[in-house]
Amino acid sequence: MKKIHYLFGICLFTGLMSCSDDNNEPTPEPEPDELPEWYYTGGELGTAYLSTSNAFEQPTLAVENAGLYQSFKNGEQLFEKPFMTNNSGVRKGLGPVYVRNSCMHCHPGYGHGRRINAGSFNTNEIGNGCLLVVYTPDDNNYVSWLAGMPQSRAVAPFKNPLDESKINITWKNYTDEWNNKFPDGETYELQYPEVTMPQEAVYVVNQGYQIPKEYVVKLESTIGIYGTGLLDAISDADLKAQYTQQEKDGYMKNGLNTAFFKDGEWVSQYSNTAQGGDGTKYPRRYTYALSRGPLQDAAGANAIWNITNVTRSDRRFHYLDGAGTYTEYSAKDPDVQAGFEAYIAQVDPNKEHPTWWNGTMEERIKAYLTAKDLPIEMTDEEYTDLMVWHRGLAVPAARNVTDKNVVKGKELFEEIGCTYCHRPSWTTGSDEIRDPAKFFTDNSKLPRYPNQKIWPYTDMVQHKLHMESDIRTGWCRTTPLWGRGLHQKCTGSATSDRLHDCRARTVIEAIMWHGNAQSDARRSIEKFRELSKADRDAVVKFIDSI
Repeated sequence: MKKIHYLFGICLFTGLMSCSDDNNEPTPEPEPDELPEWYYTGGELGTAYLSTSNAFEQPTLAVENAGLYQSFKNGEQLFEKPFMTNNSGVRKGLGPVYVRNSCMHCHPGYGHGRRINAGSFNTNEIGNGCLLVVYTPDDNNYVSWLAGMPQSRAVAPFKNPLDESKINITWKNYTDEWNNKFPDGETYELQYPEVTMPQEAVYVVNQGYQIPKEYVVKLESTIGIYGTGLLDAISDADLKAQYTQQEKDGYMKNGLNTAFFKDGEWVSQYSNTAQGGDGTKYPRRYTYALSRGPLQDAAGANAIWNITNVTRSDRRFHYLDGAGTYTEYSAKDPDVQAGFEAYIAQVDPNKEHPTWWNGTMEERIKAYLTAKDLPIEMTDEEYTDLMVWHRGLAVPAARNVTDKNVVKGKELFEEIGCTYCHRPSWTTGSDEIRDPAKFFTDNSKLPRYPNQKIWPYTDMVQHKLHMESDIRTGWCRTTPLWGRGLHQKCTGSATSDRLHDCRARTVIEAIMWHGNAQSDARRSIEKFRELSKADRDAVVKFIDSI
């Protein structure tokens, strides 16, 4: 750990020099030899030592050791800067339809998305990291007539798949069985979002499409992306052992999600055959819904394409709805037809794609929107830089680790059972790079984190909390708690913005949303309620310090 101690001295000095930006006095830290091991949240290779407003943006020591710092900085620019509708130059290729024009829109300060205000759903608002989840309640499946991440922006002559001005967010008050009150009289508030999206907000409906059955709309916020490389370095074997142990223990009211794991074996794993993969299966570990496997083909690798519709060599097609409705009705739209000639002349000036130029206008538009050989807009080098950055983001060191109230809060957090799901630490494996899409096959191309003891406070498993207006399916992966206490400082949010839809404005609200009678966390919440106010405050202070 000597290198960490040396870096700590340097970075502490840098942090002290930067604290004037935050307009407060720095809190003196003890000498490195006095620090507990949980201070080093990301281990020797993955911990950063700033607690300022850019705490989530720091490269890991592994980036430096691998000589990847410039690649990291290049990737950082791809994350921060908006993509453009131009067909040449830097960050080209936005559209023809898209969700946001930059990653930073959804991940303010590289963190969790911010809570959005009541009113219309405005994706131009920086920090609105919420995505619309549109699904059919009878089977919990995403609707096929919108993209899985519904798009509400378009490049002319194409039209927005959704009209945001017609989508409305309302925050509803909720009263729990304890009347939102602790036994000692302290009260708290609980709120959840309600989303209304009338059919007339949907482009294809206005063009004549008939929606086949009832749908529901929910919000899901983006998750902080720092430290994801460290989570990727947890071995598949250790991940399976965690599931196996929880299944054997049988402590959870709702058990495990048997769609993924049952009787000691994986039922469903992640694979990729669409973008060059060979179908090799990997345990699921990312997103609330556990829809993704290793980081190299996980949410970030997917989002840089489907949020912007910017193509790359392994994804030379547009991200559109699964039913083909947008293509069908766009191709028939007179306005789209009238502007397509000028549009396609910019996309394909040398007429290298005959089907975009020959046939009826409807046929040409369909050929373009369904093409599998679109021009490459993001180079392999750029995509590699982005993933170096993605895998190379460090986790801020824990704060106030010798404060007696923080230490007390840590002890109570374990005593009341929170650490069963919010598992404090893991030790990473050999961290051989695994990519279901087979784009990354060389260990030297990306930073690695072998044999590191890390402190993410997650079991990487899904559980059910049975919250009012809950997440789709009710199953939600335990969110890592590391760094979350810096959310407001790093994102500029007015509130703490916790849980999958940012419903919890404070840590207390987040805790009490775990309290439903059928929740897997029910017993821990009952114990939390029995604590004195001083002890509850200590738990909160600990959570905000890790």
